[in-house]
Amino acid sequence: MFTIYKKEVSWGGKQLTLETGRIARQADGAVLATYGETVVLAAVTFAKKPMEGVDFFPLTSTYQEKFYAAGRIPGGFFKREGRPTEKETLVSRLIDRPIRPLFAKGFKNETQVVTTVMSSDGENDSDMVAMVAASAALAISGAPFLGPIYGARVGLIDNKLVLNPTFEERKESALDLCVAGTNEGVLMVESEASELPEDVMLEAVMFGQDEGQKVIAAINELAEAAGKPAHIMPEAEDYSDLEAKLEKAYGADIKKAYGIQAKQERSNALADIRAAATEAHAKDDEAMGEVVAKLVKGMEGTVLRKDVLKNKTRIDGRTPVDVRPIVAEVDILPRTHGSALFTRGETQALVVATLGTALDEQMIDSINGESKERFMLHYNFPPYSVGEARRMGPPGRREIGHGKLAWRSIVRQLPSKEDFPYTMRIVSEITESNGSSSMATVCGASMALMAAGVPMAKPVAGIAMGLVKEGKDYVVLSDIMGDEDHLGDMDFKVAGTDEGITALQMDIKITSITKDIMEKALEQAHAGRMHILGKMEAGITSGREQISEHAPAMKSFEINKDKIRDVIGKGGETIRGLCEKYDVTININDDAMVTVAGVKRPQVDDCVAFISNMCADPELGELYEGKVVNTTDFGAFVSFMDGKEGLVHISEVVDVRLGHITDVMDEGDEVTIKVVDLDDRGKIRLTMKEVEQKGNVAEKIATVIANGGGSEEKPREPRKDRGGNRGRGGPRRN
Repeated sequence: MFTIYKKEVSWGGKQLTLETGRIARQADGAVLATYGETVVLAAVTFAKKPMEGVDFFPLTSTYQEKFYAAGRIPGGFFKREGRPTEKETLVSRLIDRPIRPLFAKGFKNETQVVTTVMSSDGENDSDMVAMVAASAALAISGAPFLGPIYGARVGLIDNKLVLNPTFEERKESALDLCVAGTNEGVLMVESEASELPEDVMLEAVMFGQDEGQKVIAAINELAEAAGKPAHIMPEAEDYSDLEAKLEKAYGADIKKAYGIQAKQERSNALADIRAAATEAHAKDDEAMGEVVAKLVKGMEGTVLRKDVLKNKTRIDGRTPVDVRPIVAEVDILPRTHGSALFTRGETQALVVATLGTALDEQMIDSINGESKERFMLHYNFPPYSVGEARRMGPPGRREIGHGKLAWRSIVRQLPSKEDFPYTMRIVSEITESNGSSSMATVCGASMALMAAGVPMAKPVAGIAMGLVKEGKDYVVLSDIMGDEDHLGDMDFKVAGTDEGITALQMDIKITSITKDIMEKALEQAHAGRMHILGKMEAGITSGREQISEHAPAMKSFEINKDKIRDVIGKGGETIRGLCEKYDVTININDDAMVTVAGVKRPQVDDCVAFISNMCADPELGELYEGKVVNTTDFGAFVSFMDGKEGLVHISEVVDVRLGHITDVMDEGDEVTIKVVDLDDRGKIRLTMKEVEQKGNVAEKIATVIANGGGSEEKPREPRKDRGGNRGRGGPRRN
């Protein structure tokens, strides 16, 4: 019934198995990829006719995680997987980015790549397994795909590069890098790093490229055995004569338009040229109008690329290494906890930092279990930022991806929860955009956090690099604008401190780039990053010593685990009472770390002092301030250290005889006591002898000493029994 094809390869110390022919046989290509006990199914389908009325390749990449893969049931009311999680969105993008440029030029057939996590072993991440599965499914599908590609993760543990580290190993890794490419070169890079130098990052990328060749070889062997016939592309129509006419009529106008430095003016001029060309050469023919517009767009790219390659001149007159003018400001908004406005050319990010408590942490429910995140970064791209009027909705894949890149760039420079117990949220509003708004977000986020009083290890800056390549001739561009991104061959984003790189993201629009190009781009990016960091110093240089007065005051401290019950109290009575009394929120984790937060700092300080005293143990021979809570014939009970209670025997008050304890103190009096004994049962004996007292108690003691003693001892009253009768026995029974 089944004709199954399998290919196995040892990769990164584990067996990678690619199988087809048993599952999803009606898809054009379906591959089950297994790595360890993590299993991902990739299914590829594509329409056999082009989609009409589109000028783009209609490719959809969807990665989905099923909770059953890890033996879990989703949380929430519906108990069913719902809208894509952040990770599903990011991995969908991760797979899309390297495969999209490898489809044949002119292929406009709707194509869908679906990768589904069927089994998760909690050890091996499924994202790179999904990319390999998608590549294999495309390779056998017959689609005009110029792959295959590999996808690999690279870590750096104890200064040694590790292929496909496990979740546990990644906790100790100074690098988390995902790389994809063909047998010719690298196509995509996504990484997070701990200030690593450029040569180490380049070595890690090339390590992944070399190790990925084993996967490409295995996919090629699978395709030879199980691949379907190649889809035949229709011959493209020859528009060379029309292109020559357009070049003669509008070439000079396009070149002149690219001399306009202001983005909106330049865009309007180019739009007018396209409209004029369409009117003259297409009239009412809609299909021909699309052809003319596409040819004119190609001419625009030619003008831009020729100037860069031949004259080393860019649209705005910069050289390839120049960075646009920068203005970096902080404290833009008065009531926010921290704010920054970062402007670079015509790209601008208004970034706001907000500090919260542990209650504000984000709960994440995934197939790997529930977790909490204390640092969030949200990126918004409103249409007005590019001068457009269009429908606004929830964040899309691009916004989520750009936000995550900025998050990766910043996160390793943040203080630990023990050093800084706040939850941190960054919101980046892109108010102007002309290239590299994600890197403007990195710069603005770093400044906003420091303005809010977050003690970052170091400021972080980011820069986007571009590439124009024709044959062996190429030019790397620093700080690219939107047109250079759109019409160029590479978008390479580099973020880091003055010590090293914290994040990389690279996307290629050509089939691959070489090690030499990457090395040149990293070198140029380093110089640009240093320049940007210098400009940021004009706004702020480091985290402020005090957080904003509008942020919640917060203090964290550790208590003895045995005292957690005392702080919480029976049924939570004690902790609720403290929250109400001091108007604070109190959080205690399993490690006995107590965090107290509130709007008013004095109340937070008072609550911290109270809990600290409550959880502290009194020390022999130490003096404490206390309050008399009860008097008896034999002495007084004194409360001290916010919850401790001990007995001052009547003989431990002064060196003269007292008739009754009330000769020197009454309930409510403030006294100074010394601890003289602590027994195993928790009883505390106190003394006031030779301890200087204050106020009313001191005056009474002085009077007693002057009189040679206190009042006569008062006779004891007979104790009442429960029935209300005097005497020990109560009424007798007959």
